[in-house]
Amino acid sequence: MGFHRRLAPSGFNRGAGAALCALSAAAAALGAAPASAAPQGHTRAEVDRLYQQAEEATEAYDKADERADALRREVNHSQDRIARRQQSINAMRETLGSLAGAQYRSGGIDPTVALLFSDDPEDYLDRASLLDRIDVRQAGQLRELQAAMRELAQERSEATGELAELERSRTAVAAHKATVEKKLATARRLLNALPAADRAAFEHASRGADRADLPDLFGVSAPDGRAAAAVAAARAALGKPYVWGASGPSGFDCSGLMQWSYAQAGIHLPRTSQEQRYAGRQVPLSQAQPGDLVVYRSDAGHVGMYVGNGQVIHAPYPGAPVRYDPVGMMPISSVTRP
Repeated sequence: MGFHRRLAPSGFNRGAGAALCALSAAAAALGAAPASAAPQGHTRAEVDRLYQQAEEATEAYDKADERADALRREVNHSQDRIARRQQSINAMRETLGSLAGAQYRSGGIDPTVALLFSDDPEDYLDRASLLDRIDVRQAGQLRELQAAMRELAQERSEATGELAELERSRTAVAAHKATVEKKLATARRLLNALPAADRAAFEHASRGADRADLPDLFGVSAPDGRAAAAVAAARAALGKPYVWGASGPSGFDCSGLMQWSYAQAGIHLPRTSQEQRYAGRQVPLSQAQPGDLVVYRSDAGHVGMYVGNGQVIHAPYPGAPVRYDPVGMMPISSVTRP
């Protein structure tokens, strides 16, 4: 098919990312380039390299952002638990104070009971010689207070650790975001520096296949309802823009598209392509079925969804919308069936 011929991998940089397909298409559209065009060829290869690095940084950003979200939820839950436990402790202290006050007024308890209401009632309980000054009920309540204060101190310590980890995660998110933006800005500057004809050919290739070249998927069906729903969702996303760090519905990065598509089928996938690689049973490429996740490159830095007849749907890179491409567009790392 013409689609296959136009997007077949070139000799550039065998480990390159999805942008290589478009770059190969641009080179084919330009025809045989004279020696003087070598700088443009180098620029296209450099853009490809930058897009691949940006995609790797995007996956790292997605992972750090997901961790930051989880930590924010943990911190909020911890703060709620701490507030509830503090209210419980205040109520316990108030009850003990009322009992102690009544006993003191009736002469039934020594003034040293004030020790009970210090910040560390354990000091009192450790003094066995004073235990005969209180009744069994108060002793039980004091021990409950002691246990509650220990648990509160532990939860506060854990919350402090969670807050510190959240701050580190926020820092990592910001660093990955800056890396992505820098790579993409550099790639855009290089593209803008290309001659108009080269740039136009690249942009045309980035838009993917014309409608006449769409793959023939007649008669292809998914193995079960969940896979069929995920494939249908991925097809519904065709033409949506690549947006780094996005997981739909208006834009996607590669792993975000997979996560969103399977979410429409009621299945939760992890956020990054590295994690999605292990989110199911791995099968040989020769046994791939519609809905399977095809993970690319040794670093598992890119992922697409197999839809049959040697085609995947994926979000390639900035400037290229969600589209069909040949499954062998770049080195395949594994095939996973969620």
